[in-house]
Amino acid sequence: MTNEEYMDRREFLAVGGALTAAVYLHTAIKDNFPSSSIKAIIFDGFPIFDARPVFKIAAQLFPEKSDELIKEWRIRQFEYTWLRSLAGNYQDFFKVTEDALIFAGTLLGIGISELQRKKLMEAYYHLQVWQEVPTALSRLKSAGLRLGILSNYTPEMLLVNATNNQIDHYFEHMISVDQLKKYKPDPATYALGMSAFSLAKEEILFVPFAGWDLAGAKIFGYQTFWVNGMQMPLEQLGAIPDGIGKNLNDLLAYLNI
Repeated sequence: MTNEEYMDRREFLAVGGALTAAVYLHTAIKDNFPSSSIKAIIFDGFPIFDARPVFKIAAQLFPEKSDELIKEWRIRQFEYTWLRSLAGNYQDFFKVTEDALIFAGTLLGIGISELQRKKLMEAYYHLQVWQEVPTALSRLKSAGLRLGILSNYTPEMLLVNATNNQIDHYFEHMISVDQLKKYKPDPATYALGMSAFSLAKEEILFVPFAGWDLAGAKIFGYQTFWVNGMQMPLEQLGAIPDGIGKNLNDLLAYLNI
C-alpha cells in the first residue's frame, strides 16, 4: 500500500475497517429524524477541517516509517488530552500534539529534527476544509440555523484555519475547550455550547467526527449526527447517534435541507 493510499484510508485514529457495521448502523437509525426544536448546530473541528495534509508531510519526511509514525502520533495525541484532563494537568492542543509527535518519534527510533517538527506543527495552521463544507455551511445558514464549532483546537488554530478558508463568517461561535482547561469528553466541555448559544441541550445538534466524541455529546444530552467518514463501528459506550453519514452532504439530507 502506498503512503497516499494509507492516508485515504487511515487519516485519523483508525485501527481497522468496519464498513459492514457502519452500514448496519446507518440502516438502523436512518428513520430517526431530528427534532424540529433544533436551533443551532455545533461541529467538532474535524468534520470541518481536513488534517490529512499534515500527515502527508509526515509521509514525505519519513517515507520508510510514515505509517507507524502517523498511527502512533494520532493515538498519543488524543490519549494525552484524556490523561491531562484526568490528571488536572492541562496543556493546550497544540502543545499536546507536539508532545505526541515527539513521543511517537522516540518510540519508533525516528530522529525528528527541530526543523522537521516545526514544519509538521505549522501545518496545523494551514488546514483546508473538506470539499463540501463551504456549500453545506451556506445552506445550513440560509435555512436559519445558528452555527458554531466546539473543538479541542486552540482558539488561534480555529480562527486562523476558519479565516484562511473564508468560512469564519458562517460561525456565530468558535469555542475552544481552552477556556475551560479540560478536554472532551468531559461533560463540562459540551456545556460550553449551551452557554455560548444560550440554548437548551434539546435545541442543539452536535456533529462529531470521532466515535468517542459522539458518545460524549450524546451522553451529555445533545442530539447528534455522526460524520463517520472513516466508516468506523460504533464505540461500545452506550450511546447511539440520532443520525449518521459520511460527510456534511449527508447531514443536509438528514435535515432535509
